[in-house]
Amino acid sequence: MAISNRLAAEFLGTFWLTFGGCGSAVLAAAFPDVGIGLLGVSLAFGLTLLTMAYAIGHISGCHINPAVSVGLSVGGRFPAGEVVPYAVAQVAGAIVGAGVLYVIASGKPGFELGGFASNGYADHSPGGYSLLAALVCEVVMTFMFLFVILGVTDRRSPVGFAGIPIGLVLTLIHLVSIPVTNTSVNPARSTGPAVFVGGWALEQLWLFWLAPIAGAALAGIVYRVVNGDDGA
Repeated sequence: MAISNRLAAEFLGTFWLTFGGCGSAVLAAAFPDVGIGLLGVSLAFGLTLLTMAYAIGHISGCHINPAVSVGLSVGGRFPAGEVVPYAVAQVAGAIVGAGVLYVIASGKPGFELGGFASNGYADHSPGGYSLLAALVCEVVMTFMFLFVILGVTDRRSPVGFAGIPIGLVLTLIHLVSIPVTNTSVNPARSTGPAVFVGGWALEQLWLFWLAPIAGAALAGIVYRVVNGDDGA
C-alpha cells in the first residue's frame, strides 16, 4: 500500500478516535439525566479504536497513535523511517477531530470551553493526582497497551480477532486512569484538544508525549525478550 494511502488512513483513524472519544466526554458525559459517565467515555474510546481497527487495519495497521508507531518500531514490526510521517498524520487528524468537536460543542448556548477533554496533572488532574503519579500511570498504561497490541498481532495469534482485545484494553485503561490524567496513552489524542484549550493544556502536554512514548518503547523491548524471537 502506498505511503500516501496509509497516511490518509492514519489521519482519518486519529480523527475518529479524537472526535468520538473526546466527543463522548465533551458532549455526552455530563448531559443532564442521561450522562454516560466514566464507563461510557471509556467504552467510547475503546469502540472508536475497535471500529477503526477493522476499517483501516488492512491499510495502515491502524496505529492512530504516535506511541503505537514507536512501540511497533522498537518491537521490530514497523520501519523506523515511517514513524515521523505517521505521527504527523496522526497529530493532524487529532487536531482536525478536536476542531470539528469544538464547532459542534460551541453551538450550544452558554458553552464554556473548560478542559475540553484535555489531559493534565496536579490541579488539572480530574482527581488532583501529582505529576509523578500521572507520569507513572501514563508509562505503565501505555506499556500494557503496547504489550497487548504486540501480543495479539503476533503471527501465532488467531487471525482476524486482534481488534477486539485492542479495543477492550483501551477501554480498561480508561476505566483505570481517567481519574488520574483523563487518560492519554496517545500523544496525538492529547495534542488535539490542547491546541484549543491552550494555556495550561499546552504547558502540560510534554508529559503526554514523553510518558506514552517511553512506555511504548519499553513494551517493544520487553515483548521481544518475552517473545523469544524477532517479535514478528
